[in-house]
Amino acid sequence: MARKKQEPEKKKKINTDGVMGLVGSTTEQAISETLEINYMPYAMSVIVSRAIPEIDGFKPSHRKLLYTMYKMGLLSGGRTKSANIVGQTMRLNPHGDAAIYETMVRLAKGNETLLHPFVDSKGNFGKVYSRDMAYAASRYTEAKLDPICSELFKDIDSDTVDMVDNYDATMKEPALLPTTFPNVLVSANQGIAVGMASNICSFNLKEVCDTTIALMKNPDHDILETLPGPDFSTGAELLFDEATTREIYNTGRGSFKLRAKWRYVKEGNLIEITEIPYSTATEVIMDKVAELIKAGKIKEIADMRDETDLGGLKLTIDLKRGVDPEKLMQKLYRMTPLQDSFPCNFNILIAGMPRVMGVGEILTEWTAWRTDCIKRRLFFQIGKKEDRLHLLKGLERILLDIDKAIRVIRETEQEAEVVPNLMIEFGIDEIQANYVAEIKLRNINKEYILKQTKAIDQLETEIEDLRSTLNSSRKLKNVIIKELEEVSKKFGKPRKTEIIYNIDEIIPEEEEDPIPDYPVTVFVSKEGYMKKITAQSLRMSGEQKFKEGDSLSFTKETTNRAEFLVFTDKFQCYKSRLSDFDDGKASQLGDYLPQKLGFEAGETMVALVFCGDYKGFVLFFFENGKVAKVPLSAYETKTNRKKLTGAYSDKSPLVKALALDADEQMVLYSTDGRAAIFSTAQLLPKTTRNTQGVAVMTLKKKAVLKDAVLLDNSGISNQSRYRSKTIPTAGALLKEEDSQEKQQSFDV
Repeated sequence: MARKKQEPEKKKKINTDGVMGLVGSTTEQAISETLEINYMPYAMSVIVSRAIPEIDGFKPSHRKLLYTMYKMGLLSGGRTKSANIVGQTMRLNPHGDAAIYETMVRLAKGNETLLHPFVDSKGNFGKVYSRDMAYAASRYTEAKLDPICSELFKDIDSDTVDMVDNYDATMKEPALLPTTFPNVLVSANQGIAVGMASNICSFNLKEVCDTTIALMKNPDHDILETLPGPDFSTGAELLFDEATTREIYNTGRGSFKLRAKWRYVKEGNLIEITEIPYSTATEVIMDKVAELIKAGKIKEIADMRDETDLGGLKLTIDLKRGVDPEKLMQKLYRMTPLQDSFPCNFNILIAGMPRVMGVGEILTEWTAWRTDCIKRRLFFQIGKKEDRLHLLKGLERILLDIDKAIRVIRETEQEAEVVPNLMIEFGIDEIQANYVAEIKLRNINKEYILKQTKAIDQLETEIEDLRSTLNSSRKLKNVIIKELEEVSKKFGKPRKTEIIYNIDEIIPEEEEDPIPDYPVTVFVSKEGYMKKITAQSLRMSGEQKFKEGDSLSFTKETTNRAEFLVFTDKFQCYKSRLSDFDDGKASQLGDYLPQKLGFEAGETMVALVFCGDYKGFVLFFFENGKVAKVPLSAYETKTNRKKLTGAYSDKSPLVKALALDADEQMVLYSTDGRAAIFSTAQLLPKTTRNTQGVAVMTLKKKAVLKDAVLLDNSGISNQSRYRSKTIPTAGALLKEEDSQEKQQSFDV
């Protein structure tokens, strides 16, 4: 039998629009169109429906899980298998069982992520402070809702929030949970969306409730008085900085400094660390300490081990003989995550739009939203009571003649005519007539009807009270305040994170490793490359090498311990030491300062000055002809701060910065060919770094200051021509024999 010839398969190819098609059928699409059609909806979905929390403090995944547990009756009932909860939640959240269970783990009491967990768990749920401690599978653990969830679902059946369809429109779920307290600040939350992120630290429940009440009573209330700082589930210590805290409270951005809690056990000559910063993990700390020991940077530790058990976290450090535990811990704070920062980014969805807000603004938004929830609840209650009142008023009409009502029903031949006949005889509407017609025969007596209609006066009073509350902003505030006081009293807990004030007094100065000191020569290029060359290497070297198009800006002889300041066009100053740079050679390009010092994008170096002993002053020369004289001591910091913002005035572009030990004669040059000589003694030092300075050179229209040099280095021969006894001065037109072309590069 002849075998049928098979036709070769046509090769398939993925089109640019993601659709499978045959080779040759591909379509071209502009990248901008692809982003708009395909990527933008995805980005918005991640922002709005996944990563950023809303005003109730929950992401959609949290809300779907908790609502499922609520509908399962787990608020008052016993625990059930976590696998059962995960399966039920998939009716609202189709992202898979693993993702749902991870959400439950984070909300669970056993994981210790939240100050007030929403899931009462049983079994191994891992720990937030451990990177490697895995949680048990969902089939092994059990869970139910924690009692605090009663505050999440209070009046949820009273139309307090919108109910929306789930993903397949088979059931309803709440768009938000009507939380009776500002959970958005009580529960820590982190999310990374597309092009934005959110990182909200947790605050103490009682302090948040007190702050909300205080702000409702007085909008000008100082938040710091009732909310001294965040409170983390892992405890530790918060290093309080008032300026930083106020900035975070005002802007929603910044970072809090946290450090571990420890105690010294004299009997075993060991240190026990019992609480660590929320932002790190025990394994990260152990790895870092091991790395430092291996590098020889920490020699005081004999052994370190993790002794965490059912009693809680504990890291134990065995000390070598004669080691001061206090000094060692200060060293570990500086070099390991035992002291860490929690970066804040209070980005919250408000009416579907992401907004970064300060604490006061968040609480104001929450209060407005909660007020709306209570209004909706009052509307719902009024509607229910009015419906009941309407029925009872119809029943009251029957009281006038019960016998007539019985006769009407008995004499009506057809069942369908009972309700119309009652409506005609007693002057009641269809709803009232239906209610009367459904009353059992045994209840058609005067006693029953009188008993029911007695509630009319009470209902009318209750409706009037509810309407009065609904129409009074003061009464609505009182309702919220009362609820907050009840929540605070019922669920409030003492702070876990201890606040450390007066940090400078408590933390001793850092003991730095001795820095070798020896003579060096520094070469700085115009594009910002710096070389540090020892005297021996300089004697043996040839010509200095620079990048193509670059050249020497200045050179200076100094020592390895010298500190210097780099001023940029972003009004910032970067502080560093020559000891932080490796010794170089003439044949090398050197270190690129913007990269080495961590400049921001687009930031350019304007000037580099050496600090010496901080006894002199810095002169700032601006394009508008002003000169600022600032003591170098203004840039001397007690801590090793590498960056200073607001380093000089931002009113005019900086032309040059120059450090001097004593007053000198200076020459200023303008773009219109003028020069002026003045003495720096004519300038008074200013105590503030960002001073605008004093007008020294009067500039003509469109002219700006372009340079400033020491008179001795200017090459000007006829000095009296350009000198003025007073400032500001217009100077004089520069003659050719005094021109700047005669200048060379000089030391600073």
